[in-house]
Amino acid sequence: MTSAELEERVAPVEESVPGASLTTGTKGTAAGTELDDLSPLGSGRRYRETWKLWQGRVLRVAVPLGLIALWQLTSTLGWVSEYTLPPPSSILAAYGELWDNGDLQSALPVSLQRAAIGLFFGITIGLTLGLFAGLWRIGEQIFDAPLQMLRTIPFIAVVPLFISWFGIGEEPKLILIAAATVFPVYLNTYHGVRGVDKKLIEAGQIFGLSGTRLATRIILPTALPSALTGIRYASGVALLALVLAEQINAHEGIGYILNNANQNQRPDIVIAGILVYALLGIALDIIMRFVERLALPWRPRVTI
Repeated sequence: MTSAELEERVAPVEESVPGASLTTGTKGTAAGTELDDLSPLGSGRRYRETWKLWQGRVLRVAVPLGLIALWQLTSTLGWVSEYTLPPPSSILAAYGELWDNGDLQSALPVSLQRAAIGLFFGITIGLTLGLFAGLWRIGEQIFDAPLQMLRTIPFIAVVPLFISWFGIGEEPKLILIAAATVFPVYLNTYHGVRGVDKKLIEAGQIFGLSGTRLATRIILPTALPSALTGIRYASGVALLALVLAEQINAHEGIGYILNNANQNQRPDIVIAGILVYALLGIALDIIMRFVERLALPWRPRVTI
């Protein structure tokens, strides 16, 4: 037997079994990962990640509960008069009274309907004007300057004008809510469209996109996060405008309950009504967060 034949028979096993070294390396990596997870450092890392996850949830609940407990304590110890600031126990009793009388059940749908109708028209007008001014220069020249001036006027200042123009029925309430919500939607939509990266537009034009196709496939999807931010902000403004709108000769709704409670010197019911507005705001914000996650699944959630 020659030396060449002997070398061929004693060839390494890895050469006759393709991928053997790769498999061995992969197993080694997996085993190393498992060892890292079982090590004290890996356990500490998992503990820190779990703690960060639950820390935010615990604080979101613990801080409000602590403030409520402090509020109740100040009233119990006599530091604050019940006529100045009723304790949480009195406010809960006020909720029970409103629920037993049926006032709360009848007022909530009315207030929600007003806010929803006004917000719908405000969002529709704001999106339309924002897209028109953002996509076309003629739209910017027509609408941007007047809207920039009007948005600096507090909507509370136009209440007397709305009453003289539209009376004291439902129209001024809905118009006030719509007018207050137009500007956040318009500004965010307009700046979202104008803030689209020019390189994206040039890339779309290179691939043959122009006109409507360029707007619907490049500009509008890129501006969508900004527009949704405007809608989310407008939903909160709608509740602020609702509080003011329901002071205009309201015969039903949360504002009507607040007016009656103020006339009857019932601060517990007044605070209960204010907290209802706050809870509605939290509910709207949660809904808008959910809508943003559905509409923007690619957006990463960055937490520190």
